[in-house]
Amino acid sequence: MTIPARLEEKLAPALKAALGDALPEGFAPAVAVSQDLRFGDYQCNAAMVLAKQARMNPRALAQAVIDAMGDMPICTMEIAGPGFLNFRLKPEFFASCASAMLQDDRLGVPAAAEPKTIVIDFSAPNVAKPMHVGHIRSTIIGDALARIARFMGHNVITDNHIGDWGTQFGMILWGWKNILNEQALADNPIEELLRVYKEVNALCKEKPELLPVCKAELVKLQSGDAENLAIWERCVAVSKSGLEKIYDQLDIHFDYWLGESAYNDALAPLVDEMIASGLARESEGAICVFSDGTLKPQDDPFLVQEKGEWKPIPCIVRKADGGFLYATTDLATLDFRTKVWQADAIWYVVGAPQAQHFRQIFDVERMRGITGDFRHVAFGSILGSDRRPFKTRSGDTVSLQDVLDEAIERAGKVIDEKSPDMPAEEREAVSRAVGIGAVKFAELSQNRMTDYVFDWDKMLALQGDTAPYLQNSYVRVRSIFRKVEGDAALPESLTLTEDAEIHLARMLVRFGEIVPSVLDDCRPNVLAGYLFDLARAFHSFYEACPVLRSEGAVRASRLALCELTSRVLKQGMALLGIHMPDRM
Repeated sequence: MTIPARLEEKLAPALKAALGDALPEGFAPAVAVSQDLRFGDYQCNAAMVLAKQARMNPRALAQAVIDAMGDMPICTMEIAGPGFLNFRLKPEFFASCASAMLQDDRLGVPAAAEPKTIVIDFSAPNVAKPMHVGHIRSTIIGDALARIARFMGHNVITDNHIGDWGTQFGMILWGWKNILNEQALADNPIEELLRVYKEVNALCKEKPELLPVCKAELVKLQSGDAENLAIWERCVAVSKSGLEKIYDQLDIHFDYWLGESAYNDALAPLVDEMIASGLARESEGAICVFSDGTLKPQDDPFLVQEKGEWKPIPCIVRKADGGFLYATTDLATLDFRTKVWQADAIWYVVGAPQAQHFRQIFDVERMRGITGDFRHVAFGSILGSDRRPFKTRSGDTVSLQDVLDEAIERAGKVIDEKSPDMPAEEREAVSRAVGIGAVKFAELSQNRMTDYVFDWDKMLALQGDTAPYLQNSYVRVRSIFRKVEGDAALPESLTLTEDAEIHLARMLVRFGEIVPSVLDDCRPNVLAGYLFDLARAFHSFYEACPVLRSEGAVRASRLALCELTSRVLKQGMALLGIHMPDRM
């Protein structure tokens, strides 16, 4: 049980004792971390919330609650301002919690009380196209959420819903048969397929008569033509092979790669069922879903306000020409995930511009009686130094592979400067850990809805809110133990007297509260920010409290704090998908 939960458990009967029948039924006090340690470690505003309806002075009610709670072995209590209840944890309590964490493989993080089956849909690049810098956010955020949810004890299913079906394949099929370079395909399949697609797309603009020929190739594919199906399968296979090289470099792995094609056979029956139930109807030749009128207009994803009037924006599930859309495929995918995988929650890590799309399909599912924790985990854009979408100097989209290669190369130069004598094999591994870690942490330290500037110098800096800073902090902690002579056994109990010791223990104990909170709104930046604050607390402790030069119980306690710091840093960064090298 986390510290806020323990305090809330004590507060509830105290509020009942102070208010009697005036306590609203079902009221649950909420304890939050204090933003300013001058006011204690935790705060509760329950007295101010309840005082008015109980016709009491808030401070008087707060005092009555403190009196009802009596002496608390874990903290002291005080009243601040108009009636805040402040809780200041005792050093002995921090010491006992830190000792318990040292004996706990989970480092104080409680497992989920009710484990769920959670499907996380992330990355989802298109077949026959290289991954670009825009895929960073979905791929890295999705992986971090999967790692954290698994650590919490949930049954997590990761699915890479690749774009492996659609109109672009008509052009690729024609290009494969007419302009493909087999040697180039063997050397770099994704680049060759992209070249084919671009050239055919340009040819279609020059010669409009080619477009229906490409569409005919697509129709043959969709009809099960053996030749086109074999080409399509090879396109998917070589593309997947190329994508897996990047995922391996990122240490990201998927349970499934069920692309759009996996649901192709389910689309027509789905639309027919929606028509038969009256949920979908024809409009201008297309089959659409309109608002059912149960939501307020401002909350209705099927309405938009224009010139003071609410106008319909239906969800189209079948075009007038009989073709299906992303909405149709996503509805079929939701059906599969809820019925076959029995998902309690389905999270889509997809850019913010798709918000309207997901609001509509989630609401269509509601109309169909299919419910669950459906979330669109949206995110903003990555910008260049000009604060425009990150591009190459020529204006092309930046390749994700190029980003990762450059990150590793730049990290290698930093390692050469700091540790010129490091063996080549170790240098390569450390450069990879630092470079890839820098890219990941630069992403995960941001509020996911915020646009951010891609800055190499800041990303790889050994100071500030960066992965190298945290990795270097871990290396610094472990270096202490390489200098320990004799027995470094950890004590059964800790003694904390100095402010820096107490604050480091305070930060370590909060790990058990931070990790579960990440999943509340899918915010990995909460964990990233915590790890940065923990590293700063360690450096302050290290400067103020000599470790190896201290003696007896003080030395043992400080070594225990160092050991616990290294464990939390390593576990916390692992939950973000970032490796910690032993040397830098």
